[in-house]
Amino acid sequence: MGAVKKAVFPVAGLGTRFLPATKASPKEMLPIVDKPLIQYAAEEAVEAGIRELIFVTGRSKRAIEDHFDKAYELEAELEVRGKKHILGQLRGILPKDVSCVYIRQAEALGLGHAVLCARQVVGNEPFAVILADDLIDAAPSVLSQMVGLYEHYHNAVIGVQPINPEDTGSYGIVRTRKFDDGLHRLEGIVEKPKPAEAPSHLGVVGRYILTPRIFSLLEGIGAGSGGEIQLTDGIARLLECEQVLAYEFAGKRYDCGSKLGYLEATVEYALKHPSLKQKFREYLKGLNL
Repeated sequence: MGAVKKAVFPVAGLGTRFLPATKASPKEMLPIVDKPLIQYAAEEAVEAGIRELIFVTGRSKRAIEDHFDKAYELEAELEVRGKKHILGQLRGILPKDVSCVYIRQAEALGLGHAVLCARQVVGNEPFAVILADDLIDAAPSVLSQMVGLYEHYHNAVIGVQPINPEDTGSYGIVRTRKFDDGLHRLEGIVEKPKPAEAPSHLGVVGRYILTPRIFSLLEGIGAGSGGEIQLTDGIARLLECEQVLAYEFAGKRYDCGSKLGYLEATVEYALKHPSLKQKFREYLKGLNL
């Protein structure tokens, strides 16, 4: 099987935890300092060698398409005003050799269904899945780390991290056997179990590299947890056909699907921002918290 060159971004979710901010604007367009979450996710994919970005969208998601499109009037205005630095940033959001594809998910039937919607575009190739809600600060990027593992082992890889035992009801939880440093052989996966029923304290986060076999498996499963077609159920079936690896990645994850995680990311990214970090740090010190 070939190299990983395509990534699927499921972005059709309603973002109910951020209402009313997400009533008319996608949650993936929420900014962390001066870039929206979806741009951080796209940049991570590009760094990992991805050259085709596949966005599975829904209603009210047009802003995502517009963000990655060329803005002729805005660029012309910036050029007239001599704002070359900002113009360069706009034109460099994505490299010229990276393409975007948009697929409409007519109904929000779950993450597994969103991935299945991308089947025709992905074809018979390995591919990545990135959830923009999970912002991960890492160098090299987490997806780059996982692509390296895929190229070495030629197995599907899912990103995992230790979580608080009381939070198992918010994650897919894995059962594993030690394989290598930070790497586990996946033996089972359960979506959102109660703490007493969880097979471990390793939770799946929004980074996956999957083989195309997952599509036929997702097609054959019905609604699972929450009445949705769960990607975890598809991965559980994939385990019966091929080896899947669980990777404890190197990097700091911010759960930007929650308000607290979003605020934490905003503060910490501001403290690293080249033109903001010094003044922002002074501002925080002055709060006398």
